[in-house]
Amino acid sequence: MSLAMPARAQEDAPPKDDKVIAIVNGHEIRVSEVQMATDDIIGQLPDMPPKLRYPFVVEYLIERHLLAQYAVKEGIAETEEYKRRLALYQAKALRDAYFFQKIRPMVTEEEIKKVYDEEAAKLQQTERVRARMILVATEKEAQDIEKMLADGQKFEDLAKKYSLDGSKDYGGDLGYFTSAEMVPEFSKAVFALKVGETSQPVKTDFGWHIIRLEDKKQGAAQPYDQVKQAIRNVLLRQKVGEVMTKIREASKVEILDDDLKKYAEEAAKAAKSFQNTKPTLDQGGDGAVPALGGDNAAGDATTGKGDLQLPAQ
Repeated sequence: MSLAMPARAQEDAPPKDDKVIAIVNGHEIRVSEVQMATDDIIGQLPDMPPKLRYPFVVEYLIERHLLAQYAVKEGIAETEEYKRRLALYQAKALRDAYFFQKIRPMVTEEEIKKVYDEEAAKLQQTERVRARMILVATEKEAQDIEKMLADGQKFEDLAKKYSLDGSKDYGGDLGYFTSAEMVPEFSKAVFALKVGETSQPVKTDFGWHIIRLEDKKQGAAQPYDQVKQAIRNVLLRQKVGEVMTKIREASKVEILDDDLKKYAEEAAKAAKSFQNTKPTLDQGGDGAVPALGGDNAAGDATTGKGDLQLPAQ
């Protein structure tokens, strides 16, 4: 049997040949059950090679059914603990089924391609740069850094030793970014440099910066096949938000906990902001969807530019 994971439903309907792949004390585990289990635990498998996921999930199901069968034998199914969990999992199962049957089909191939084409066109007109930075507290410290650079010391080493910014761990590397992503004083200085040049001390609200320009290029989109799923995920988040808004407006939800009430509005705003994230296709990969990236696919986890970025408008 192939170790490759069966395709995720060639969309979401159960496969026509929903064959039995294992039997646990009479219970048949079929391909469709493996697919549903994969959907449920995929977040726990991000670093596992795809070819190993299939046997892992099958083993997970075997162990789950064995424990479930013994739970029935030992009377666990009659306990209040089980009944509470059953009610919770039933709600989750219904929610998941609603998502796959009602919401997921709302995002079509045509819509995904339209978003890709629109964002790709914008990127072709956007200049991006890659830079390193050393951030210090005073102008005197910045001038001292200038002298050390003039004496031949390496920029990366000085960044690791003296910089106050999170990028120090990466030799001051900020990755690729656009002018709009940084505070104005910083952007004006870095975009005025030629590749390989180092700036004079630049003052911002964060302190004093010494900046070296590493690279400059026009924006370029990742290939469609590489970003299609990430765009789908962003659009699905938006659809979920739209559906939930309509459902909540037609429903009655009461928050009874006084402490919870204090944070409910703030949490709702944060959730809405996340759902409204726009897909980003640039090769730099520092945008709204880190998985789309190329040059810096890990996003801001591998740079320190988060301190300098302007908040999303």
